[in-house]
Amino acid sequence: MTISEILQYCMSKPGAEQSVHSDWKATQIKVGDVLFAMVKEVEGRPAASLKTSPELAELLRQQHSDVRPSQHLNKAHWSTVYLDGSIPGSQIYYLVDASYKQAIELLPEDVKRKMSL
Repeated sequence: MTISEILQYCMSKPGAEQSVHSDWKATQIKVGDVLFAMVKEVEGRPAASLKTSPELAELLRQQHSDVRPSQHLNKAHWSTVYLDGSIPGSQIYYLVDASYKQAIELLPEDVKRKMSL
């Protein structure tokens, strides 16, 4: 999977907006000002930081060497997933969906209504 492919998938989510975090040289994808993905190169490899439950994050890290704690985000919840590694694209898309869902759950009800979420 490429950075372009994951960005396209993230931006297909209702209400998704992207911006650049210049300090981290990363593209942030948010819904209603809540971050759900951060995409950048890590060690010269395409990668995405995605939010999961702490339990799933730990399980993924144990099962895949291409999943690591995110450098700049809460390491209990955020994992960096290498896009060119052993994790199938379908699983990466599932993790994007799960991260997006967690972001939506953090939005106030009035914001969700305005965005028709």
